[in-house]
Amino acid sequence: MAGTYDHEYSMKDMKGVQSVDYGSPSPERVESLGDRDDHEMAYMGKKQQLKRNFGFMSMLGFTCTLMATWEGMTSVFLYGFENGGPGGLIYGFIICWIGSFAVVASLAELASMYPTAGGQYHWVSMLAPERFSNILSYVTGSWITVIGWQAACASGAYLGGTIIQGLLVLNYPSYDFHRWHGTLMFYAVILLALIVNTWMARHLPKLEGFILVVHIFGFFGVLIPLVYLAPHGNASEVFGTFLNEGGWSSQGLSFFVGIMTGVYSFGGTEGAVHMCEEIANASTVVPQTMIWTVVLNGILGFAMMIALLFCLGDIDQALKSPTGYPFIEIFYQATNSTGGATAMTSVIVILCIVATFALLATASRMMWAFARDNGLPFSRYLAKVEPRTALPLYSIALSTLISLLLGLINIGSTAAFNAIVSLIIAATLISYGIPICLLLIRRIRGDQLRWGPWKLGRLGVVTNIIGLIYIFIATFFSFWPQTAQVDAVDMNWSVVVLGGVMILSMVFYFIYGRKQYKGPIIEVRFER
Repeated sequence: MAGTYDHEYSMKDMKGVQSVDYGSPSPERVESLGDRDDHEMAYMGKKQQLKRNFGFMSMLGFTCTLMATWEGMTSVFLYGFENGGPGGLIYGFIICWIGSFAVVASLAELASMYPTAGGQYHWVSMLAPERFSNILSYVTGSWITVIGWQAACASGAYLGGTIIQGLLVLNYPSYDFHRWHGTLMFYAVILLALIVNTWMARHLPKLEGFILVVHIFGFFGVLIPLVYLAPHGNASEVFGTFLNEGGWSSQGLSFFVGIMTGVYSFGGTEGAVHMCEEIANASTVVPQTMIWTVVLNGILGFAMMIALLFCLGDIDQALKSPTGYPFIEIFYQATNSTGGATAMTSVIVILCIVATFALLATASRMMWAFARDNGLPFSRYLAKVEPRTALPLYSIALSTLISLLLGLINIGSTAAFNAIVSLIIAATLISYGIPICLLLIRRIRGDQLRWGPWKLGRLGVVTNIIGLIYIFIATFFSFWPQTAQVDAVDMNWSVVVLGGVMILSMVFYFIYGRKQYKGPIIEVRFER
């Protein structure tokens, strides 16, 4: 392989490059895993600019805490409880687990083929028909994936900050609740994430490995006192009770509205993809990390859901909890102790905060990757990597600023803030669906594809189809409100927000994008 730097080419010039099999490394073909990473980067026309500090365990900690299945599920499980009931939550979670596994397996295969931080937009550029390549890639990158991850970063910090505020309500009944207090704590979480991603960045891989331990042992720290101390319901009530508290026309419709608890619990499945240029042996480690994250988090999330459903206590009291989070009241009823409930909740708070470390890292890398290909305004600055630290500091700074600005919206209206961040689920699911659909079409047509070392083989078509069906169902019901009768506050505005984003993306493409964005730029010419 020889490399020459050239910025006049886009990835469509690479579509005709002959396939190279990067299967198991051998001394004759690949001297080291670092050589494999260099080969793959060169094949995609990219220079190595970031340091590959992450391995399998550190990235597993990164993705497990980013997805935060059992932690996040505790804060949203009552959405599915009201629409579906205990039985609906359990069977809905299983459906989402299977669907998410199919999606992740499909994305893992793509990540093994093209292990680049750009992820979805880069894959779309490589797989789409040439005449649609640029526009599909641009919309997928700029207005779906980039914005979706920025909103995800803000939502993680918001969750951590407002749960802390809920603990203040629990411990100090005279506390005067104000939204701006929550926003200040939101800011504290974001600024801590900024420090970890800049000054402490070289320690982040080791920190994520430690966080994986906290993620697992914290689970038992919450589960054991909950199961041991709380009064228990019976199995027939838990597995056989279905509710329709949203007033929908049928129990089946209520079930699908409530399925969003499971969908939310498996959000952020491709976080490792956007970090892959910082992972050694990325084409193998990234797919393995993604698969094991869904397996491990699925087990922990399902166990926590069963425990919560058996130990609900007075659910009406939990729903009316002044803390704003019913699970805090459930913990309080289980332990009959403010201190016990605070300790259990603190575990979730800590894991929500450290999840923001990973969310900011992922959001900034996605922004940096798209700017590297001239996909964003001010790409010249956002694509810069600071030589000493090998960090995209401008992208990290802008991602932080966006989260801080989104936090201001919460001061005026929590409903408006939730409307903004509600596009996370739909945006990320659509960004998964476009490349998976293109891969499926290429598969069915029998096109020659460059497969990576991790591939689905004969199961590919079935897995892609299951993943796409799940994406369609989850995206469709992500736009539904919690109840059939709504007002301006209860309405789910995500369809309006996403629709506005898509319209703006098309307008922006024709004004700016089609002139500046020509697909992923070739920085290194690959030669055999």
